[in-house]
Amino acid sequence: MTNLSYRIESFYPIVGPLISGINSTALYIADRAMAVVLAAKSETRPFGKEIRVVHQPTGAVVFRKTASNIDPIED
Repeated sequence: MTNLSYRIESFYPIVGPLISGINSTALYIADRAMAVVLAAKSETRPFGKEIRVVHQPTGAVVFRKTASNIDPIED
C-alpha cells in the first residue's frame, strides 16, 4: 500500500480542474510534487482562501497558496 505522506488542506472546500468531482477540505497524496501541483492548480469555495500542502509525518507546511489578491478566472 502506498504511503500518503502529503495532505492538501483548507478550511474551505477545494475545487480545481485536476481534481474535478472532489469537493473536500483535505486530499491525501503520496508524492510531494503532485501534491504541490494539485494545490497550485486548485482554488477554494469561496474563492481566495488558503490552501496548504502539509508533510504529514512532520507537520511541516511545504506549500501555501492564497488567491485573495487576484480575481478568479471566469469561464
